[in-house]
Amino acid sequence: MATPTHRDHRSKRMPSKLERSNSRRRRSAWVIACIGLMGAMLFFGSMILFVVVLSAVARHGSTPYAAEPTIINVIDGDTIDVRIGYKRQRVRLLGIDTPETKDPRKPVQCFGHEASNHTAQLLPRGTIVRLEHDIEEHDIYNRLLAYVWRASDGLFINLDLVTQGYADILSIAPNTAHADEFRTAMTAARTAPKGLWATCGGPGKPAS
Repeated sequence: MATPTHRDHRSKRMPSKLERSNSRRRRSAWVIACIGLMGAMLFFGSMILFVVVLSAVARHGSTPYAAEPTIINVIDGDTIDVRIGYKRQRVRLLGIDTPETKDPRKPVQCFGHEASNHTAQLLPRGTIVRLEHDIEEHDIYNRLLAYVWRASDGLFINLDLVTQGYADILSIAPNTAHADEFRTAMTAARTAPKGLWATCGGPGKPAS
C-alpha cells in the first residue's frame, strides 16, 4: 500500500512592523499628493475664472448699458448707430434714401448735409428709439434694417424724412411694409415742392 504524499505547508511571512509603517507612510504621501494636486487645480481654476470675470467687468465698466435701443451717433441722413444692451449696432433706415455724404464712391450730393443735419436734430445722442424690422433683418454689410420711431412721441423717422423732402423712397423687395405710405408722402413733397425737390430738382444731383 502506497504511502500518502505529504505537501509542504509553507507559512506566509508576515511583514515586519517597519514594513507596515513604511507602507502606511507611502499611502499617506500618495493621498496627500493627490489632495495637493486637486487643491492646486482648484486654485488655478479659480484664478483663471476670476481674471475672466474681472476682464468682463472692466470691459463693460466703461461701456454703458442700454435697456432699449439708444442713439449713439448719426452717420448720415438714413444711417444711425444705436446701442442695444452693451452692443453698438449700425442701423440703415428702411424704405428711404437720403442724398449721399459719406460714400467714398460717390461725390457729396445736393441736400445731403441738410438731410444728415435733420436726422441729427430728430435723433440727438441719447434718444431712445423703437426699431421695427421687415422681412430681412440685416443687409449685406451686416447693418440692421429698420423702421425707426422716436420713443418719446412716436415720430416715425423714416416717414418724416420723406414727408419733409429730405429723402426719396427706396423700396427693395421683400422689405416693403410701408412702401405705399412712403410713396404717398414722396409724391406730396415733390408736388409742393419741398426739400431736395425744391432745392435740387430731385435726388441724385451733385452738390454745387
